[in-house]
Amino acid sequence: MTSSFTLAAGDPVQHVINHPFIIGENGYWLWSAAQTNMVIVAAIMVIGGLFVAKSVSTGAEDEGHGRWVTNNRIAHMIEVICGYLRENTVRPLIGERTNKMMPFLWTIFFFILINNLMGLIPILDMHNIIAGEMNPELVAQHKAFIGGTATQSIWVTGALAFIAAIVINAAGVKELGIGGYIKHLTAEAPIFVWPIIIPIEILGTIIKPAALMIRLFANMTAGHILVAVLLGFASSGFTSDNPLLGFPVGVISSLGIIAIYFLELFVSFLQAFVFMFLTTVFISLLAHHGDHDHDHAHEGEPAHA
Repeated sequence: MTSSFTLAAGDPVQHVINHPFIIGENGYWLWSAAQTNMVIVAAIMVIGGLFVAKSVSTGAEDEGHGRWVTNNRIAHMIEVICGYLRENTVRPLIGERTNKMMPFLWTIFFFILINNLMGLIPILDMHNIIAGEMNPELVAQHKAFIGGTATQSIWVTGALAFIAAIVINAAGVKELGIGGYIKHLTAEAPIFVWPIIIPIEILGTIIKPAALMIRLFANMTAGHILVAVLLGFASSGFTSDNPLLGFPVGVISSLGIIAIYFLELFVSFLQAFVFMFLTTVFISLLAHHGDHDHDHAHEGEPAHA
């Protein structure tokens, strides 16, 4: 087994970036490792969602109080997470629209989370080890069928941000109406400042999802490159011709890898939450403005900026 098949490869970026698998005659990627990962994540969400729904559903009446108890620990954990996101994160922001928006917000949260967690599993390295034995040319061309972190790809995070932008603005149009949505672009400012305010508001509708795209992409890229670099140091240290210098470098680098992996585990959850939370915030911003509307706001709901 050579180091070029592992995370300790000479170029750590090659481990992090998305790898093509099938390339058309025109040079366009027809399939990549990230696409396989996303298909697997989609299958996990569908199968896991059906399993959780069945586990949390109300049982038969003859079970007594036990009919209300979730009968699986994993399903119970998912239920608690979903309940927290709905009641403590989303409902204070968008109020009565919460139940309508939760299917989308839950989907985007778990899709990003599972993709982030899959990126922490060295699937790409296992693929390269197997492919390297069967077809070394495939590895030499940096092609892979599976592995890596799909949410590290700017195209994937861009697609997620684009979908979020559509939902955000569609929710705004539904809440305000076409006229109200257009009026929102004026920020209810005096007409003589509209030439300044309207372009800023239009740019804001682009900048908000762009920020979601870049934040997720940058965080997932930086952490994985750091892990790859430390693994390179560890590999070089343990295989060094000078064990007095190489062994301490290998040990320190290995300890750093463990610490960064725990940090990446936290970041995986955090970035999924941040993406969903900011999407909710942007939805809440497209609500009725003015003192008249706030006077008629539902009790307990915060006034939207």
